[in-house]
Amino acid sequence: MKADRFFEKDQKWQLEMETLREIVLECDLEEEVKWMHPCYTYQNSNIVLIHSFKDYCALLFFKGVLMKDPAQLLIQQTDNVQDRRQLRFVHLEEIIQNRTLIKAYILEAIEIEKSGLKVEYKPTSEFTMPEEFKELLDHDEAIKTAFEQLTSGRQRGYLLHFSSAKQAKTRIARIEKYLPKIMEGKGMED
Repeated sequence: MKADRFFEKDQKWQLEMETLREIVLECDLEEEVKWMHPCYTYQNSNIVLIHSFKDYCALLFFKGVLMKDPAQLLIQQTDNVQDRRQLRFVHLEEIIQNRTLIKAYILEAIEIEKSGLKVEYKPTSEFTMPEEFKELLDHDEAIKTAFEQLTSGRQRGYLLHFSSAKQAKTRIARIEKYLPKIMEGKGMED
């Protein structure tokens, strides 16, 4: 399988993630490695990803916001995450005991993808634009044009990163660091 190397590493949450993998693979999804984690797809569309953090491991549903979540288990990682939701686990036993429920969540995510449902994202204009970046766009038409030509997801990524800095000095440094990428039409991670 494509993610064998990931699961062969000795790491925290090893047994929990291996058990999650078994459950996901029972749902006839393709296994890949994306963003250095096991990612499971249906007809090349991302459905769910297994990942771990210091305090838990999780299944990340890419269109989790569209799921019904009858058990009220899905968690929004941060206020800025619009589409994804997590099922979090801290004990192997909770995965084993909830195997049927976990599988039901995965199957629902697959059905959402099959149906063609799309997540409605809030417009980029609703995100905070730091004053330092707004001034730059107001005074430099080339940068403004380059920023406006980015996908809305890339625009949001930059705005979130720039505005999350508390000090103006840090915001300016971040803007200066990423200006070349913006001018090249690239996102922060490209």
